[in-house]
Amino acid sequence: MPFSKLEGLGNDFIVIETESLDENLCFDLAQKISNRCFGVGADGLILFHSITPSARADFSMRIFNADGSEAELSGNGLRCLAAYLWHHGLHSHNPLRVETRAGLKEVELTHSTPPEYFFEVGMGSPILDRNHIPLNLDSEPDSLVGFDLALGDKVYQVTITSMGNPHCSIFLDDFGAMDWERLGSRIETHPAFPNRTNVEFIQVRNRQEIEVRFWERGVGKTHASGTGSCAAVVASVLNGYTSREVKVHTLGGSLEISWQANDSLCLKGPARFICHGQYSYVNPGR
Repeated sequence: MPFSKLEGLGNDFIVIETESLDENLCFDLAQKISNRCFGVGADGLILFHSITPSARADFSMRIFNADGSEAELSGNGLRCLAAYLWHHGLHSHNPLRVETRAGLKEVELTHSTPPEYFFEVGMGSPILDRNHIPLNLDSEPDSLVGFDLALGDKVYQVTITSMGNPHCSIFLDDFGAMDWERLGSRIETHPAFPNRTNVEFIQVRNRQEIEVRFWERGVGKTHASGTGSCAAVVASVLNGYTSREVKVHTLGGSLEISWQANDSLCLKGPARFICHGQYSYVNPGR
């Protein structure tokens, strides 16, 4: 099985072109090939195929986390797929239109120094309606901005949003003052989130810059997250901490996020081709 591996700010993905892989095998393949000890190793798996002809999209993609669960959207994954298509000359025009579980997204190449490619991605509008995030709460809160989330004997002030996938953002002054990985793991599976949630820990530098740590649903700690960066900016704006154009600093580098007047978010950042290879996948049903 041929595969390629790419990364966006250290958030790495395995990309495979396929149109007819059995549904159950998708989950199994994602777990096995993403394993960093016994597989190729990655934060997730991207399966894609071209759509011909289609007035709506050029390609369709599905994203699977390292634990085998399927994600609705990944901003870094979108850039990695686009970089794969440009690296292999499979693109037909610019921008590319990609169908995802969170809807149609456009990815435009702005410049490149192969094997690194730089893109501008239309991420769509944030979802702030609790019924569409979705949430499972005992009462109807007045707002999901600065919402008090009870966890054990503590209460954390969070901002809950969605970029097509759920996000829970927490602001803090010092990453070292909190075991944010442990807390992220606990919030991911909090009963308030029936589909689990991604978690962002945000330190505001100034009105144009934030620094973020990510706990991703189905993966754990990651160097970066595209949808998480967008959610962090939305949370920062809603809480009055930043402007609508923000540089997001992550462990893997920086992204530029703009929450535009039309309510859509624009993400700018790189993706890099790492390698190509063959993976020996054993079908568990045989």
